[in-house]
Amino acid sequence: MAAKRILITGGPGSGKTALIKHLEKQGHSVQHEISREITLQAQKDGIAQLFLENPILFSQKLLEERLEQFKAAESCSKSILFYDRGVADVTAYLDFLKVHYPPHFTDECNANRYDVVFVLPPWEKIYVTDNERYESYEQAETIYRHLRKGYEKYGYALIEVPVGTVQERTEFILNKLNHIL
Repeated sequence: MAAKRILITGGPGSGKTALIKHLEKQGHSVQHEISREITLQAQKDGIAQLFLENPILFSQKLLEERLEQFKAAESCSKSILFYDRGVADVTAYLDFLKVHYPPHFTDECNANRYDVVFVLPPWEKIYVTDNERYESYEQAETIYRHLRKGYEKYGYALIEVPVGTVQERTEFILNKLNHIL
């Protein structure tokens, strides 16, 4: 039986990665964000920001990798698998850029469903840019709105995680899951 797929999403710099790492340290199974790896590989190939220069190519690569991550639940030894971003993040980001994408992107979002989706709101206090995170805080807020709208479009009831320490956010998520699952 496949592990329950628990997605943690949100705009850039909202604390997803810190939360995923904390869950992993506590012994939970996780799938890490992979868009940075695609960006770094493109930079090695001489493309500064593949997502901006060729959003469909970047998103196709990302979609393929996220689908592989999605399948990991089938062989997970634990009953729950946490994901740092999911399949529908791909279309939400393209919607943010107002880029038309092939129908199979939407088909994959509909076919590969997470059991529970948590969303982290923008949090200016912790927001920083870096080599792979180039968006301004205002863009991060807009991306967050596109993510919410995108996941709702695919029929998800989102659970918003309040701002707080990593431990407080972890406890919030685990408590919610104890009531849901």
